[in-house]
Amino acid sequence: MSTLRLTTPRIPDPLEAVHQERVMMLAALHEFQHPELALLFAIPNGGHRAKATAAALKRQGVKRGVPDLCLPVPRCGFHGLWIELKRLRDSSPTEEQKEWIERLTAQGYRAVVRRGSDAAWSEILTYLK
Repeated sequence: MSTLRLTTPRIPDPLEAVHQERVMMLAALHEFQHPELALLFAIPNGGHRAKATAAALKRQGVKRGVPDLCLPVPRCGFHGLWIELKRLRDSSPTEEQKEWIERLTAQGYRAVVRRGSDAAWSEILTYLK
């Protein structure tokens, strides 16, 4: 006789890229309310690339650990907002990412790590208010 085991289903955790696409989509949809959102941009420093492409990007100035999103709009004494976006689980900032967050903070930026598109979007809205 077999026993029946009930397990709690895991909530799907999309890739970081999906979370980032959601944030950018929300920004585009809310530009009428916050025109500054037109300045929000992504830093393409992650992902897997061919070695030649990675080498070319490095020569062009791409650096490991730079946060994923930047909103170059001053608010509340900060020069701008930088967000390192992570998946909801099973993902932690690298040492390079932590170092960038610390350095940007020391230079007067709001620099944070946020998990998932909802947390990142909430950070952006709070920053703009």
